[in-house]
Formats: sequence, C-alpha cells, structure tokens
Amino acid sequence: MADTKREIERKYEAAAEDEPPDLTGTGGITAALDKGVTALDATYYDTADLRLTRASLTLRRRTGGDDAGWHLKLPVEEGVRDEIRAPLSDTVPEHLHGLVRSRTRDAALVPLVRLRTARAVHHLVDADGTLLAEVALDRVRAERLGGGTGTAAWTEIEVELADDGDPALLDTIDKKFRKTGLRPSSAPSKLARALTETGTGPATHGEEEQSPVTAGDHVLAYVRAQRDAIVALDPAVRRELPDSVHSLRVATRRLRSTFRTFGTVLDRGVTDPLADELKRLAAELGVDRDREVLTDHLTAALDELPRELLSGPVRNRLLTWSDARGGGSRRRLAALLDSRRHLDLLDGLDAVIAAPPLLGAAAGKPSKVITKAVRKDFRKVAALVGRALDLPPGHDRDVALHEARKKTKRTRYAAEAAVPVLGKRAAALVTSMKSLQTLLGDHQDSVMAREALRELSEQAHAAGESSFTYGVLYGREERRAAAGEAALPEVWRKAERRMRL
Repeated sequence: MADTKREIERKYEAAAEDEPPDLTGTGGITAALDKGVTALDATYYDTADLRLTRASLTLRRRTGGDDAGWHLKLPVEEGVRDEIRAPLSDTVPEHLHGLVRSRTRDAALVPLVRLRTARAVHHLVDADGTLLAEVALDRVRAERLGGGTGTAAWTEIEVELADDGDPALLDTIDKKFRKTGLRPSSAPSKLARALTETGTGPATHGEEEQSPVTAGDHVLAYVRAQRDAIVALDPAVRRELPDSVHSLRVATRRLRSTFRTFGTVLDRGVTDPLADELKRLAAELGVDRDREVLTDHLTAALDELPRELLSGPVRNRLLTWSDARGGGSRRRLAALLDSRRHLDLLDGLDAVIAAPPLLGAAAGKPSKVITKAVRKDFRKVAALVGRALDLPPGHDRDVALHEARKKTKRTRYAAEAAVPVLGKRAAALVTSMKSLQTLLGDHQDSVMAREALRELSEQAHAAGESSFTYGVLYGREERRAAAGEAALPEVWRKAERRMRL
C-alpha cells in the first residue's frame, strides 16, 4: 500500500564546513533538538531520455532513515510536492509506475543516479514541544549509473515544514538564512543537481516553445497546453483527487474542439481520428461524473422540500438507484489510462505537436484566421439557439437546446484559444459563452433529472411505495426548465452584442 505526504520545503547552498544558523527565537522556535546523523542511500529512476526529470517528477528507492522505501514526488507548486510512498521492493511498485505512465508510456524506468547522503537533523519546536519544522544538513555524494562514470559531492541545507505547519515560518527562516549568507539552491532538486554535476548536463525540454507568430503557432500553443493538461492530470485522476476527473474531461473537450474549429490550420485527416478518441475518453470519464452530478442534484432538490412533501423512503431509493448505476472506481479508471488505446492517443497527440500537419491557413495572419474560425462556430450556435427558440416546449426543444449547449462549449473553447490574439474581445466572448453554457447546462440537468425521476417513480410504484414525492420533484424540474427557457432570449442577446470580433 502507498501513502501520501505533502512536502513543503526550501533548499539552500552550503559550503562543506557550514552549519545551519541558530534559529532559536525565530518565528516561535524555542529549541532545535539534535536528532543525530542518518545515512541515506537513494537510487533515482527515470527513462533514458529523462521524461520524469523534465516534468519535475522524481522517483527513488531509498534505504536508511525512518521512511525507507519507494518515493514518488509530484510537483504541486513551487516549493510544494506530494510525496507518495510505497514499501521497499526490488522493482518499481506497480502503483507508482502507473502514476507516471502518462509520461513514460512504453519506455523502461532505469536506475539513473545514486545519492548517498549523511543527513544531520534538527527538529525546530515551540514552547509546547510541538514540531514546527525540520532542518537537515545534507552532505551528498552523487554517482551516475547506467554506464556513466561521473561523480559529484556537495553540501546543502534543507528546511521542511512540519505537517499542518504555517508556511509563513519558512519565509521567516529564509530571512534569517539570507542574513547569514545562505542562498537558495539553484537546482530544483538533488537529482537535478546530480545530473548537472556528474557531467550529464541539465534536463532539457524536448519541445522548444517559440513565441507564437503565425496562426498555426497560436493554435499549436493551445493544443500543447491541453495535451500537457491531459498528461499532468493523469496521476491526479488515479489518486481520485477532487475535481481531477472533471478537469481531465474538460481538457479532452478543449482539445477535440480545437481540432474541429481550426480545421483550416491543422489537417483534419490527421486530427479527426484523435478527436474521435478524445470524444471516447471524455465519455468514459463521464460515466461516474455524470452520475455523481445527477445524484447531487436530486439530493439537493430533496433537501429543499418541506417535510410534509416527503412520502416514502425516497432518500434510500435514490442512493440505491445511484449505486446501481455506478461501477466506476479507481481500478476502472486506472485500467482505462493504462490501456494500449489510451497510450496510443497520447503518442498521437505528441506526434501532432512534434510534426504538425499544417495547412495553408497556418501561415496566415493570426487575427484574420482565428477570427474567421471563431465567427463560424458562433454562427452555428446562433442557428441552433434560434431553432430551439422557434420550437414549442417539449422533447424536440430539449434536444435542440442540448445541441446548442454542445456547440456553445466549442465556441467558448475557440474563444479561449483566441484570447492571446484578440485580447479583450475574445475574453468578452468567453464570458458570454460561459453564461450561455451555464444556462443551457442547467436546462440539460433538469432534463436528465426528470428522466431519473420517472425511473425512480416506476421503481417505487413497483415496490408498493408512494410515488408522490417524485411527482412533486418532477413538477419543480419542469418549472425550473421553463424559467431557463424564458431567460434564454436575453442571455443570447447579450452574447450577440458581445460578438464584435
């Protein structure tokens, strides 16, 4: 089993003879408890072309200390990483391997660098003896593995915040360190420094990003951003972090919409198969997400009902119904993300970025090419909204509004891609499309809720339970949908006024 620890730390350059300065009296620190010296022996793993290192991920097998085992560190923000641990074993634990698979694909993880560290630790505590932070003086020896012969040695000081500690303490300690002449490390990690100082050179990025000039440059920049999001969100989905599935689903939709919208820039003969796979991925990710959203919606609707309108075991039936429609789990999502089909999709996206299938419009003036594409999408939304408003309330209008919702998303994503080129004009369109998408999304939620309520009512009736409450909720959903439809013309008029591209 693996466990996770949030790591918030700062690293400082030090000379071999340096010692950490006395921090007593700094930021509520009343004592620095000497915990002795520990010998640590860590082997770092990566692909031969340093895919993890380029993404600021580190994977190591370490012995010594009180946390011996496998450690995978995932960046959260500057100075903050999630360290995921697994017990010692001879090979990389499959769980950790899965968390980096979006980076490694089929490439093998091999021993890259061995670091042997003599770590002198002091615990910084307050008057009550509560641990505030840990200061470690690390004397490091690095050895390049895998046929390399480079070695290096250095000394550094590491300050790690205690669990639930106040990050402001690190700022206070930083000021004290700087006054004594210590400076932050120029390397983001021990591994990065080892790579540089063993003569292998720093980890370089495989894709050199240039400032966008042509329409093709701008579209590819947006494509790259969504590809990067899909890859980066993979471990978060596997770990079931909040909102990770939704965020990954949005990234797939943005990328698919970009391929569709900018078909004069990127050859759809190449991107259409990828767009189809992105659609499939979004649908797979949505299985659990849509069920959870619908269940939350119906639960909230129940919470709003007065007690006298509740008849029968409505809540229990709703939970049973929701569980029966489930089946999603971390294991199912991991299998999806580990599948050959998904890895081929990631390779396909990489190929589009590495060798873009550019068409003639790609060399055109960005403002002209991108404006034309966004306007085309907007006209499609306009036609769908107009058709829906011309239909009487009912099933056909519901279907038309759902189609308008999907095209609204596409136009919103196109406008997002246009913001670097068109600035405030595109940003205003993004705002309008968000408002329209929210209104149409609420309407679709009501449609789905009414379908679920009909099903629940039939189940309740068959079980000899009262179906009264389901009818009450159904009526409320009808009124909610009608209110949204009534508001649609004004929301749409605002969108049209903002469409000044």
